[in-house]
Amino acid sequence: MEIRCAERINKIPPYLFARIDKAIARKKAEGEEVINLGIGDPDLPTPRHIVQAMQRYVEDESTHRYPSYEGMAEFREAVAKWYKRRFGVKLNPENEVIALIGSKEGIAHLPLALLNPEELAIVPNPAYPVYRMGTILAGGEPIDLPLTKEKNFLPDLWSIEKNIARKAKLMFLNYPNNPTTATASKSFFKEVVDFAEENEIIVAHDAPYSELTFDGYRAPSFLEIKGAKEVGVEFHSLSKTYNMTGWRIGMAVGNKEVLKALGKVKQNVDSGVFNAVQKAAIVAMEGSQKEFRKNLKIWKERRDFMVDGLQKLGFDVEKPKATFYLWIPLPEGEKDSISFAEKILEKTGVVFTPGVGFGSWGEGYIRLALTHELERLEEALNRLKKVMS
Repeated sequence: MEIRCAERINKIPPYLFARIDKAIARKKAEGEEVINLGIGDPDLPTPRHIVQAMQRYVEDESTHRYPSYEGMAEFREAVAKWYKRRFGVKLNPENEVIALIGSKEGIAHLPLALLNPEELAIVPNPAYPVYRMGTILAGGEPIDLPLTKEKNFLPDLWSIEKNIARKAKLMFLNYPNNPTTATASKSFFKEVVDFAEENEIIVAHDAPYSELTFDGYRAPSFLEIKGAKEVGVEFHSLSKTYNMTGWRIGMAVGNKEVLKALGKVKQNVDSGVFNAVQKAAIVAMEGSQKEFRKNLKIWKERRDFMVDGLQKLGFDVEKPKATFYLWIPLPEGEKDSISFAEKILEKTGVVFTPGVGFGSWGEGYIRLALTHELERLEEALNRLKKVMS
């Protein structure tokens, strides 16, 4: 019998990293030690006091039942307190906060809640792929919003064609940005709110890296801007702040009507976040931040080490003010990010993420993740020195 997939599946573009994955597998099969700088998954452990809290709550039989799809009241209250403490943003935990099985889940489900078939969503390019894929899976049409170095990787909202802006129903944004590491100011978010109000677009701001900032920079929340809650929502996660990627816990906050729609999707496709995880997440947000501050110093140390080392090798790379990534232009003479990444992997066993994997406007760049201890990063630099000198 011939299995025919839904057209929405056929619309998802081919996996651009397949060639890289095959090359990695071949290298490992040959017995070569690969240093993978392409994965945005923190290698630092979840702080011990959070793990210990989780151990206690797993033993609590009351956490073993189905959780609510919108999240425990205590978790939503903790999120609201954290937003007030961190950003000065007041949220009603009853209807302006919803728990997510990681922010990725909520981002992917949002277009299902908001878009009818063929309706438009404005999606930054380059970007985290889920914005585009979620739109496609919902039957919507993604419209590219280019992010370029000339504009500091901030979109030129007013360059969007008027007929497109008027038709679009949803717009995704992400600052501090993955993959470009760019940051946004409150004045930019004010421009976003004005643009959204004028064109009646719902804004979905993805902010999982807001706490991974350096050199005195503090990332603002989109919701700090007057009127932002009327036009959009913000996604957040404990994954990057507290090294809890495997725990799958995040939140969406903001416009209550948007969250109500998202909640209706969740109510019908999942059963919410394990209550023990939510209780441990409360400890993360309200407990000691000593380990987080210690880890932030480690990320900064790695950033400084790698930027200095890569610059000595001839890479044109700057120190980002946020995230644990480096967004690096290809060396002179190189045009194809996949081919360059393949070449580096073949000659050194070091893995870079090709920029084109984040969208066509990412071509000409590679992304590097600082998710290894200094000794491994030093080894990566030593290997690169052999082919870049």
